[in-house]
Order: sequence, then structure tokens, then C-alpha cells
Amino acid sequence: MKITELLNKNTPLLSFEVFPPKTETAFESVKTATEEIAKLRPAFMSVTYGAGGGTSRYTLDIAKNIKGLYGVPTLAHLTCVSSTRETVKERIADIKEAGIENVMALRGDLPKELEGADRSGWDYKYAIDLVKELKAADGELCIGGACYPEIHPESATQKDDIKRLKEKVDAGVDFLTTQMFFDNNLLYNFLYKIREAGITVPVIPGIMPITNGNQVQRALKLSGSFIPQRFKSLVDRFGNDPAAMKQAGIAYATDQIIDLYANGITCVHVYSMNKPEVAAKIQENLSDIIKK
Repeated sequence: MKITELLNKNTPLLSFEVFPPKTETAFESVKTATEEIAKLRPAFMSVTYGAGGGTSRYTLDIAKNIKGLYGVPTLAHLTCVSSTRETVKERIADIKEAGIENVMALRGDLPKELEGADRSGWDYKYAIDLVKELKAADGELCIGGACYPEIHPESATQKDDIKRLKEKVDAGVDFLTTQMFFDNNLLYNFLYKIREAGITVPVIPGIMPITNGNQVQRALKLSGSFIPQRFKSLVDRFGNDPAAMKQAGIAYATDQIIDLYANGITCVHVYSMNKPEVAAKIQENLSDIIKK
């Protein structure tokens, strides 16, 4: 099922994100973890691609397994960092052959060895290039894109960021998923601004449950997110107690999600990080809201 069809149901939905293994030896453990999350029967699951496409060969294996065993709609990530047109065409063909209808088109994070590299000769420099390729290859694919409620780390201003986002949507993006954020007011403000700019596709908020203190700095590095004082206090108080921090982080994420539903958001995407117990607890906390 296409994600845009799910979003048309206008009922509270919850989806989860998982990532493929980095090595072949880790495949079975990752496969088991993603199956446990799929057993929760979320609205859909997305499977990431990895920096530089390093884990790309496992992305489709995990997505196909989830879809085949549990019938959960899947969203396969596809990045264009250092990819050739031939590579991307092969990936698109594989996705279609697997019967997967949803693709998340991303530029992708630059691996350390490519940071500062000359990209002038690359076939794809930005996500918009990949969106155009996907649209031309198969008009039936449901294409997702990423957005930043605050500002993309490489954008000079939010106004410029939204302008680029509009261009990407106009190129063929069917829905957007946000980078993580920890203050819902940032999202509401962002939604107002993009609607004013003429971006009308559905936007799925992305929520990251911070379940240990060490995640905070990594989350900040990845997203540059603003951290509210109430969240800082939570980490200061419970960050050195793993069990307490896990419980508090799940509670904070649950509170964010409930507020989003209460303010008209119909689907929330949880960056569950291959942690079935975290995904299960969040779903349990929302069971009567999402009727699970």
C-alpha cells in the first residue's frame, strides 16, 4: 500500500524506522529485531540506506522480509551520495521487482572520506536529482522526501531552505518526513511557513525517543535540533541511570506524540533504532489513541 493512501484514512497512525546491518554477520540479529517491530503491526516501516550506500544491499532484504512475513507496508530508503545513474537504475528495478511501492529519496549523509570532496562530477548532487530520476523511471512509485522543521544544516536561512524544499516537492515528492525535533512548537511554526510557501503535500513528524544520555550529543550532531530546557533537565536528572533514562525518554516521546495527535497530526514516525522494546512501549502508551 502507498503511504499517501494510508494518510488519507485520517486516523491516528504510528510508523517505525529501522536500519539494516552494517555487516553480514549482524544480519540475523537485525532481521530478528525488525521482525519484532513488524509484529506490532505499525502503519508502515521505513528501512534506511546507510551513509554512502554502505548497507544498501541489505535495505531491500529487510524491507522485503517485513512486507512478506507480516504484510506491513514498507518504505525503502534510497540515497544518491556517490551513486551513479546505473546504480540507481538497478536499485529502482530491484525495488519494483520486490513489489515495494514507497521510496524515500535522500541525498544521504556524506561518509567521512567524502566530506569536502569535489562533487561537481557526481551524477547526483542533491535529493531533487534523485526525485526526478525516480519520477521518470516509474510514475507509480510513492516518493517521500526529508525536511527540517528548524533548518537544514547546510542552508543559510530557513527561507532559503523552504525554497529548496518547494523545488524538491514540485519535482515529484508525494509526502515529507521531518528530521527529529524535541519541541513541537517548532514543527507547528514550520508547517505554517511551508503552507504559506505553497507546499501542500502531507508532512509526517519524526520523533526520536532518547533512551540513554549518550544519544543526546549524537542526536544534536545529526540534526542540530534545539533542546528545550525541560528535556535538558530530564537528561541531567536521569542520564546516569540507564533504566530511569529509558523510561523518561519514552515518556517524553509519548508526550510529544500525543500533543501532535491532539493538534491534528494523523501520522507520527518514530525513529525506533531497531529497539523492539522501545517501539512496543510507545505503542502501548498510545494503544487507545491508535486503537492497538
